[in-house]
Amino acid sequence: MSDTLFDVELDARQLSCPLPILRTKKSLSPMQGGQVLKVVATDKKSPGDFADFCKKTGNELLSSEVHGDEFVFLIRRRAV
Repeated sequence: MSDTLFDVELDARQLSCPLPILRTKKSLSPMQGGQVLKVVATDKKSPGDFADFCKKTGNELLSSEVHGDEFVFLIRRRAV
């Protein structure tokens, strides 16, 4: 797993699209620019969904990793 530290962790396991993205958006909202959100999801479409989400919102996808049946994403909140 990445050595990058994170400020907030979101457990999105067992949630189907679009819930992981909606919960991520809600979690990022109160965060300060530059803070990092760690998301753990099990939805098979998550890697593409999170890549698209970050591209469209200007947040930075620091890493996207697979650990067994789980996907772990680190997202840096864009500057506001």
